Amino acid sequence: MNNQNERWYEFNASEQMGNIGSEIYRAFLWRDKKDTKESEQSVASALELFDLTLSDPRWVKMNGRLKEIGRAREVFCDFLLGKNQYNETSEKLMKYFDEFALAARKDK
Repeated sequence: MNNQNERWYEFNASEQMGNIGSEIYRAFLWRDKKDTKESEQSVASALELFDLTLSDPRWVKMNGRLKEIGRAREVFCDFLLGKNQYNETSEKLMKYFDEFALAARKDK
């Protein structure tokens, strides 16, 4: 495990999900600006952070938390890369992730 991963595992769930939301926001921002390269990089970063979060030993022990994180990843991928079978919008996704960012701020 590298230092970046160790630092990630020091964040609580709200901080992790809030940071994922930041990458998702950037992906939407770049997509709207028609900058495919930057959008794809932000999507890749978001997916990497999702995967780090899903591998966090604390959430593995909490199956409900793990399912929620996995479902959030699935919905995000379906929205940007799939058929959007969940009928999501960028606004609804950002509202979901913004709640984590706000919770993380309150925890500080």
